[in-house]
Amino acid sequence: MRSPTKKQTSQTPVIHLVTDNNPHKPSTDGPYLNRTVYMGLLLAFALILSYVETLIPFVSGVPGVKLGLANLAVALCLYLLGWKEALILTVTKALLGGLLFGNLSIIIYSLSGAILSIFAMIVLKKTGWFHIPVVSAAGGVMHNVGQLLTAMFIVETYGLLYYAPLLIIAGVVTGFVIGISASLILPLIQNTIGKGDIF
Repeated sequence: MRSPTKKQTSQTPVIHLVTDNNPHKPSTDGPYLNRTVYMGLLLAFALILSYVETLIPFVSGVPGVKLGLANLAVALCLYLLGWKEALILTVTKALLGGLLFGNLSIIIYSLSGAILSIFAMIVLKKTGWFHIPVVSAAGGVMHNVGQLLTAMFIVETYGLLYYAPLLIIAGVVTGFVIGISASLILPLIQNTIGKGDIF
């Protein structure tokens, strides 16, 4: 009588994405190389969007109002990889974007707005009460608020508060549009990664 043999199965490490249905962080058993690749792709995507934004002749008439296209990469990173990776991407994006397409002043303003923005998005996402467009809209508002506070500190005048309502409205509109875009793109990326079609 032939003894039963154990069936061998190959175990392939998988990166678990951070979603509403799967709230776990990327598995520590998974390949860190893939996480680095994802971060690199998202950073490159953010810098490309930053460059594209410099080519768009967008004039709002209000100082500090931008389209914020690069925040799309941040929103995707927050929901794909987690808050730590999104925070790293935010800081790196602001530094490299300022060096490549701006100057020291732009770096200061970008960092102040971006850090306040990502912390607001992290807090709202952790509550689980809000969808991506709302989280992104809050990030857009706090980004403009952060830059406004920085400008007030630098020029030492409260007169800039005159622009606060317009900056808040602009932050809601641009952030909401970015959030809708992220909510449409996110399932496509998750499905592609889940099927193993990339990496």
